[in-house]
Amino acid sequence: MAALLEIKDLRVEIEGKSILSGVDLTVRKGEIHALMGPNGSGKSTLSNVLMGHPKYVVTGGKILFDGKDLTALKPHERAKQGIFLAFQYPTAIPGVTVANFLRTAIKAVRGEGAALKNFRKALRDKMALLEMDEKFASRYVNDGFSGGEKKRLEILQMAMLEPRLALLDETDSGLDIDALRIVSNGINKLAGPETGVLLVTHYQRILDYVKPHFVHVLIGGQIVHSGGPEMAKELESKGYDWLKEEEKAPAAA
Repeated sequence: MAALLEIKDLRVEIEGKSILSGVDLTVRKGEIHALMGPNGSGKSTLSNVLMGHPKYVVTGGKILFDGKDLTALKPHERAKQGIFLAFQYPTAIPGVTVANFLRTAIKAVRGEGAALKNFRKALRDKMALLEMDEKFASRYVNDGFSGGEKKRLEILQMAMLEPRLALLDETDSGLDIDALRIVSNGINKLAGPETGVLLVTHYQRILDYVKPHFVHVLIGGQIVHSGGPEMAKELESKGYDWLKEEEKAPAAA
């Protein structure tokens, strides 16, 4: 199957400091990839760079989406291509209701407004999927939301926008057990054969619910190891130090 996302020797810096130093990663349709690594390894940087955050400077390599180079595209242009980023720290927007926010987002991405009747039905259906009360739609975006509510709204946006590539940046952070289960179930129901998912996480616990096809470890701005879903449990029990030591060890003659 042809690649949906191809990252080739991606090098990124911010304010002259190197953050990513040669990342290679391929995601195909229907695949769920988990990206793990210690603090400061560049995981969230990779998510933001893939979405086109302007503060990061790409100094080398390419980002290909369906074979097209996206490296120079603005965030809204990438969104129109079908890329979605769920933020680690969602922003509150007082005065803007969830329903109006979602309709505006759909219009911006698809170039046309959803018919009011169809939009309302779709919103009700997706909220039911995420076990959200319908009154949630009339609340202001993330204003006074709990951590779990913020993350569920991120997944609701994903559900409504129906992206081809979903970048989930530490969606599990700050969630209690019940919220983690609900959010994970939502991700599982939305991840389909036409969608690629890159899930950034510190912990193995979300991977008990969202089963990845591949697990990658990012250390020092590079992917140093890749494996199957069992890799996450190994990291949970052994930590990252053993991989760091492997990286330091000289290659066999």
